[in-house]
Amino acid sequence: MAATRAITIASNSTCSLLAKKPFVGGTALSLNNLNFCRTRRSYTCRAIYNPQVVVKEEGQPETLDYRVFFVDKSGKKVSPWHDIPLRLGDDIYNFIVEIPKESSAKMEVATDESFTPIKQDTKKGKLRYYPYNIHWNYGLLPQTWEDPSFANSEVEGALGDNDPVDVVEIGERQRKIGEVLKVKPLGALAMIDEGELDWKIVAISLDDPKAPFVNDVDDVEKHFPGTLTAIRDWFRDYKIPDGKPVNKFGLGNKAADKDYALKVIKETNESWNKLIKRSIPAGELSLV
Repeated sequence: MAATRAITIASNSTCSLLAKKPFVGGTALSLNNLNFCRTRRSYTCRAIYNPQVVVKEEGQPETLDYRVFFVDKSGKKVSPWHDIPLRLGDDIYNFIVEIPKESSAKMEVATDESFTPIKQDTKKGKLRYYPYNIHWNYGLLPQTWEDPSFANSEVEGALGDNDPVDVVEIGERQRKIGEVLKVKPLGALAMIDEGELDWKIVAISLDDPKAPFVNDVDDVEKHFPGTLTAIRDWFRDYKIPDGKPVNKFGLGNKAADKDYALKVIKETNESWNKLIKRSIPAGELSLV
């Protein structure tokens, strides 16, 4: 029988976690009033995201059947893509971690599976890894969707990549798969991957020590010098070891500012709303 583990990321809840490297690092890590410990025993933790949500692992990490499901307080599975709200007000958004910083397993929400759990991507039946670690926490904005039928006239007419919008969170802490963070967007990179538009929203978690000082792309360069260039270069080049060409970037090859990032989020949220209302064909995407 596949192993099952669960962690609670909700206020005044009991949570437990069976740690397994590389998905859980160290002996204990405190994340914005949320404590993850290497233990099989239960303990109390406080929320990053207020509604009660349990992250439930099924199977073993780094196997084909490994899944990270989200479960509400009644025990019902919910979708991290569809059921966790996008906006928290005042330009603050929920961000769901798929890939912790300084790890290489290519984890992603399974958009074609019921309840869209997080799994490790595969190619030709084999688990996928980046050729080197990603240096930022990486994941998605819930309730967003890059419409593959929409040609963006501002980015070389590229079509959406049929996925939720990606987030690159630049804070100092390594997060956990399935963790839900409150973030503020700072800018946007328009990556073009084999002709598809794949937005990268640069953001920072509100609990990061530098978050009060970083509010736009210019602040990123001031407080995280070289980071925007490093993000662009990492995503430009990461496919080269597999013999593929570099990815391109629109918008002058530079990161757009916060206002532009908010525009992207708004537009992709509107696309998601059309998708979930079935105004646009879903194809193989799961809307559950």
